[in-house]
Amino acid sequence: MTDQPKGELVCNASEIQLKQALRILIDDYPVAIVKDSMGEIHAIGDTCSHADISLSEGEIEGCKIECWGHGSQFDLRSGQPLQLPAYDPVPVFAVAVHGDDVYVDVTNVVNGAEAPTFS
Repeated sequence: MTDQPKGELVCNASEIQLKQALRILIDDYPVAIVKDSMGEIHAIGDTCSHADISLSEGEIEGCKIECWGHGSQFDLRSGQPLQLPAYDPVPVFAVAVHGDDVYVDVTNVVNGAEAPTFS
């Protein structure tokens, strides 16, 4: 028997198309589950650090996502902004794929960005 990954089961990997994002809520906190151009799955905070806009509605190219509102781009691995006007990173969360199940641990921010707070 294998150990179950940490975090919350959020979706099946097959639900996310290549170069697509899925917006999910974990304890009312928006998270974007993204499959990049190479098929890797990432979990990032779904709100652009420049404006209150959902990143999951943006374009994905390579390993970056672009906010549709003002064109800010973020690296999916590091959360770092790659294009102004954003200059603060978005949180990147630990993600694990177990079989076809995708787990996200929002208590484990892997890039040092501000962690979500839950009441």
